[in-house]
Order: sequence, then structure tokens, then C-alpha cells
Amino acid sequence: MKIHRLCQPVVCVALIAGLFQIPVGLADESEKSASAESGTVQRVLRLPASENNPRNSEGDFITLKDGRILFVYTHFTEGAADHSSAYLAGRYSSDGGKTWTQEDETIIENDGKQNIMSVSLLRLQDGRIALFYARKNSLHDLLPVMRISADEGASWSEPVEIIPQNEVGYYVLNNDRVVQLKNGRIVVPLALHQNLPGSDRFNPNAKFLCYYSDDQGKTWQRGKDVVVQTQPGAKQPYMQEPGLVELKDGTLMGFCRTNGGSQYVAFSKDGGQTFSELKPSNIISPVSPASIERIPSTGDLLLVWNNHEGIDATLRGKRTPLSLAISRDEGKTWQQAQNIETNPNGWYCYTAIEFTKDGVLLGHCAGDRTKNNGLAESQITFVPLSAIYGK
Repeated sequence: MKIHRLCQPVVCVALIAGLFQIPVGLADESEKSASAESGTVQRVLRLPASENNPRNSEGDFITLKDGRILFVYTHFTEGAADHSSAYLAGRYSSDGGKTWTQEDETIIENDGKQNIMSVSLLRLQDGRIALFYARKNSLHDLLPVMRISADEGASWSEPVEIIPQNEVGYYVLNNDRVVQLKNGRIVVPLALHQNLPGSDRFNPNAKFLCYYSDDQGKTWQRGKDVVVQTQPGAKQPYMQEPGLVELKDGTLMGFCRTNGGSQYVAFSKDGGQTFSELKPSNIISPVSPASIERIPSTGDLLLVWNNHEGIDATLRGKRTPLSLAISRDEGKTWQQAQNIETNPNGWYCYTAIEFTKDGVLLGHCAGDRTKNNGLAESQITFVPLSAIYGK
């Protein structure tokens, strides 16, 4: 896979104003004013940390019926660790993602003993909006819940428990992961970490499984654990943070981050109930989640990840660069790889994808490891289709 190096990020006063442009393939600062139509990638919103808000991270988008776009993300209030207190906050755009409201709106108050985080927003086939998030009570109690809005996000139902109380555990649900299949089934991909009772140590190895609903989220069924292909050697890679994308023939492709040098993939022919073995893929990456969604206007798949194919030794293991590629053959191969963020100290991950009429919005963590834990700051980036396809 060939990498096309892009210009280095530049610190600019415009960042504070919420609009900062990075020309694709150009290093000359004088070109920063190029329009989106000419292939300009734009940083349209930055969510920096502050003393009373030490972290803003992983979110998702939903386009409302009045044309506005809502971005809901995790707003931390008492620390920047994964178990620190947090609630769900929102920002709105009325111009297709070019500009955003400057003040947070509380979407869901913290209803967990520790926090709530990792939002997925889904427009259901019946027109309502479903909001999924992870409710964290302890290292042994992290469960996904669902709320429904029938008034375009103005209000939300009481939370629906997806996992029964007799199956409580540490189930990781990433942001922008829940999918509704063409047949109407809702599928939630989960990583179950079996942390030892009484222990405060996190078990990095998880089981990949799905919960699914055929009645718009009223009731849920559990799929089978996915088997991981045994790799040569005594030490086996661990699985974390799965995602899903539905292929054109109805097959579900699951993908997981691993410490095995690539995303591992598996396939389901029955809507997430069972999967083939998880195996290494050609998506070379560090221990960092990838995101894959279908581009509506072309039918191709868009991959957003940290491309580590041929990476410099000094960058191995780091969540940089932030890269894009497309697949015209349903994920078998990936073409037109390019980097849109290349700060060697950047921490680019947990990407939400929302397509607009002329491009795609990416909501992702974008901290700097020399200044914070990397997950403390988030950014919304606009990428025009012309930049994705190099036209």
C-alpha cells in the first residue's frame, strides 16, 4: 500500500476560531486558503481540554431532519482517565459541518457510578434516533445501554438495558460502532474483558461477540463468541474494540484492533450470530481502532486508521499518522492511501464517520502526547470527496 505524505500540521490562530485548513498534498502555507472544492482538508472544530474539563473524547454524529448535524461526545469533568467522571455533551452545525456551536449542550447526564462514554448514534428505519453508550460502574461492570428519541434529539427515553443482569461484565462498546442491517436488525459489536473478580487489574484480552435485536431494540439476543485463529509461536495476540460493516451481499465484516500488527477480521453470514475465525488482515496498524463505513455516493468502503505499513521505527506503536483509504472490492484490498494528520506526537483514534453531500466529517481524538494523554482533545475534520479520490 503506497503512502502519500501530506503537509505537517501547523499551529494557527484560526484553530481557536474553529476553522483550520490543511491542503492535501501541499506543504506551502500560502495554500491554506484553498477552498474545499479544490481538495482541502479542514479542521472545522477543536475541543481542547481545560482545568474543569480535562478530556473531550470519542463521539458520533447524526444528521437531523431539519438538516442540522449533531455531534455527541464524552465530556470529562473530574480527571482524564478512562474511569473518570463524564457525561455526554453535544455541538450542532447548521451548514453541513463547516462551523459548529461554541458551547456544549448536555445531552445525557452521567448515570453511571463512574461515567458514560463511547456514543453511537443511529437513524433507525422507523425514523427515530437511537443513542447507544457504555455505562461504566466499575472494572467489572461496564454495559451498553440504548435510549430512543422520537423528537430529533430534543428528549430521550429511559435507558434500555441490552445485556441482562445475570451476564454483567466489562463489555467495551466503541463509539460509532452500532449498525442497522438492510433487513432491519440492529447489531452491537462488543469486546468482553473478563477481569478477575476482586482484582483491580485490567485484562487486555477480550472476546469479540455481538448482541442483536430484530424488534427495534425492545429485546436483545446474544451471539456466539468469535474464535481467533491460532498464530505461530507461544504468544497469541489479544483482541480489542471490534467494529462492523455490512457488505453488499449482506455479509457482516467484523474487524478488531490487536497487538498482532494488523486489524483482525472475521465474517458473519447470519447477521452477527456467528462469525468465521478472526484472522490477520492487510490493514497494518498499531494497537489502535480502525473505522470502516460505506461512502453513499460511490458505494466504496472508506477506511480510517493509523497506517503503519512501512512505518518509520520511531513511530511504531504510536497512533499516528491519521490515514484514509478506499476499497472498491468490499475490503479485499485498499487503495489511494493518504495521511491527513502526521504530527509524530499526535494521537489520532476513535474516529466517527458522517457523510455529507460533498465529503465526510471525521470526529476523532487528536491530542498531543507531549502535552496530554493523547485522548484529552478531540477534533472534527472535514474531508471533501475530491480529496479522498485524488481528483
